[in-house]
Formats: sequence, structure tokens, C-alpha cells
Amino acid sequence: MKVIAFLGSPRKDGNTDLLLKEVMRGVNVSGLEVETFDLNSMDIQPCQDCGGCDDTGTCIVHDDMDRIYHSIRAADRIVLASPVFFFSLSAQAKAMIDRCQCFWCEKYVLKKPVQAGKFGRKGLLLLVGGMKKEVGVQCADTCAGAFFKTISVPEHVTLSYLGIDKKGEILKHPASLKEAFEAGKKLVSWSAPY
Repeated sequence: MKVIAFLGSPRKDGNTDLLLKEVMRGVNVSGLEVETFDLNSMDIQPCQDCGGCDDTGTCIVHDDMDRIYHSIRAADRIVLASPVFFFSLSAQAKAMIDRCQCFWCEKYVLKKPVQAGKFGRKGLLLLVGGMKKEVGVQCADTCAGAFFKTISVPEHVTLSYLGIDKKGEILKHPASLKEAFEAGKKLVSWSAPY
């Protein structure tokens, strides 16, 4: 089973990063590794809406997204972790998602969706935000849901933590860290209901 994760936070060792590490620890308990993409450190150009992928389903811009495209195709489990900024995902996460327009064209225009392997495809979304209003989570989850659907992940679970702002503040919430760890274990468990 191949597991990949996208870290959409620009803050190293921040709340989103710490939660993602707990998810990864949960996955590792099953003997699996997680291929992690630190989106903030990658060269990902924004989508130019150039139409270059309309007829082929292949992006004509070549940068670090080339590695991501390959990993998305091969993945059975996909984790997206992002802080909530202005009621949405981070710019880093959104830039990666926007560049998945080629998957959208492949699936909906060319009728060639990404195929699931023997383990199926499932997703996990981690959201952390300083604001306490649910609308930020709802908006971010809607965006992430469109991403997951486009890359043929039919279902995902969302874990969200609000009112968490200062760097490392999530460490004061051990129940949240435990929940993330358990979510990682469950994500890769074949028999567990999702």
C-alpha cells in the first residue's frame, strides 16, 4: 500500500506539521512508510489556465509537480494537511491542487480517471486554524473535497482543530495528537470501517 502526504503549512514544526507527524507515526505502526511532500519547499508554479492539458490530461509546465503527479497516480492513501488561512487552504496547498487541473481534464473531459489499486483510494484531511468559526473548515473541506474527487479518491475523513494559532500550541491538546495518530492507523487498516 502506498501512502503519500502533502504538508501545506509554511511553518516548520508548526501545528499542522506536528499533527501530520502523528498521522505518519500511526501509519508507520502498520509497517508502512509515508512519502511526504513539503509543498512550501517545492518549486510549484501556479496554474496558468493555458489549456495545455485539455487534450492530453498532461500539464505542459514542468517543475516539482512532475514528481507529485507520479505519486498521486500510484497512491492508495492520500493525506492533505493545511492550516486554514482566510477560510481556505494555504497558498502552498492550493497551488498544488490548482495544478491538478490536468487530472480534472483527464477524468472529466477525456474520461480516463486515475484507477484505484487493490487497496482502493482513501483520503485524510487535516486542518488547523486560529479562528473558532466552523466556516473556515467548511470552505477548506469543500476545496479539498473537490481535489480528492478529481484524483479519484471517493471518500475522505476530515480532522479539524480550531482556536489553535501559536506555533506548537497543538502540543497542549494531547487528545488532538492522539486522534491524529489513530487516524493514521485507521487510514491504512484494510478492515477498519472508514
